[in-house]
Amino acid sequence: MKNIDTPLGQPIKIGQRTAKNRFVINAMECCDATEQGGFSPLTLERYKKLVEGGAGLIDFESITLQQHSRARINQVFLNPADPESIAQWRDFIRQMKEIDPNTLIIVQLNHGGEKSSDVFSKRLSAKPLYGNGGEMVDEEYVENMMDSFVEASKILYDCGADGVDLKYGHGYMITGILRPYNDRKWKYGGSWENRSRVPFEITERVRRAVNDKNFIVGSKITMWEGVPGGVGTAGPDTAVMDLTEPLALIKGLEERGSDFFIESTVPSMPGRNHMEDVYHHFTMAKIMKEAVKPETVIIGGAYSPLNKGDNQLKFLPPEKKSMFYWGNQNIEKGYADMIAIGRQSLADPGLPAKYLSDREEEINWCIGCNICWQLLTMQQNVGCAVHNGRYKEIYQSMKKAGK
Repeated sequence: MKNIDTPLGQPIKIGQRTAKNRFVINAMECCDATEQGGFSPLTLERYKKLVEGGAGLIDFESITLQQHSRARINQVFLNPADPESIAQWRDFIRQMKEIDPNTLIIVQLNHGGEKSSDVFSKRLSAKPLYGNGGEMVDEEYVENMMDSFVEASKILYDCGADGVDLKYGHGYMITGILRPYNDRKWKYGGSWENRSRVPFEITERVRRAVNDKNFIVGSKITMWEGVPGGVGTAGPDTAVMDLTEPLALIKGLEERGSDFFIESTVPSMPGRNHMEDVYHHFTMAKIMKEAVKPETVIIGGAYSPLNKGDNQLKFLPPEKKSMFYWGNQNIEKGYADMIAIGRQSLADPGLPAKYLSDREEEINWCIGCNICWQLLTMQQNVGCAVHNGRYKEIYQSMKKAGK
């Protein structure tokens, strides 16, 4: 069988749009925007290669909608009040669509929250977890944040983007609001009804503001944070898993017009020495798939560390350990509809095209070293230090400097 005929090679409807295959490029922040948050030559070149790489859908990295509270010093910025910023986005999407009009391009909208830096910006939170710190936001701030998500979605639609990924995971602002730990006495705390207001309202308002079913709307969702009072826990003071609220979240978002969900749980990036963690992601995607309508697309995560099967998964023969084996099996069994590749897309943005044209021997594989993640935490340009000497040099120079 040719790879194009496998489950990974099949098209799929997402809302009213069609992805040409089941590969999704995960939203990977690479900290290489200009000082003003614009598209640098590095940013443009990265996305050019990703579009040329043949994935069915590209989820543009997490962008900030405000400069005063952000996670990355060189984070891509969409400023709804700046015509030049909007013009840059319009030009960017035009350039990418000229390369391949059939690749769906969506943009991940986010607020850094308590993951924002307190060095070059301000760390803000619904209620800071112990040790994180951060200034607590008030109701007016949250309402302004919601407005920015809606306005940015309208702008991106007008610029030609195919949709948005409204980020409700990974410990950022909206995750902090959703946590049982957020037991503050305010409009957005305490009861589930209060804590779920923000994502429900944003999604509903985006759907109303962009009255076009061809515009894809969905969210990255953390199903379990694994910290006391975190998302997916049984209460504000326990880390014991209880998926009642995350499942209520995706069902409520689906009712309000979400077309897809990108699965995440902890650890969000399984390490090469704990490969069994990928099974947690596969299981969580299956749980999500069973909770939503058949047409709602579930995008499973944690495939990069599997690579070509050169990993530490136990009790399996080599041919049953690879990204492609598990991706095809999980799609075929109905446990997920698409697979997201993150770190692997840094190692080789051309993986989808190479796989689908039976050129697997040409793929540069992610080895799970996580140097890319270390570069991100050091606020440096991010790329694969194994397959790109530029990023190896950056990493080595930072280590020499004791960073």
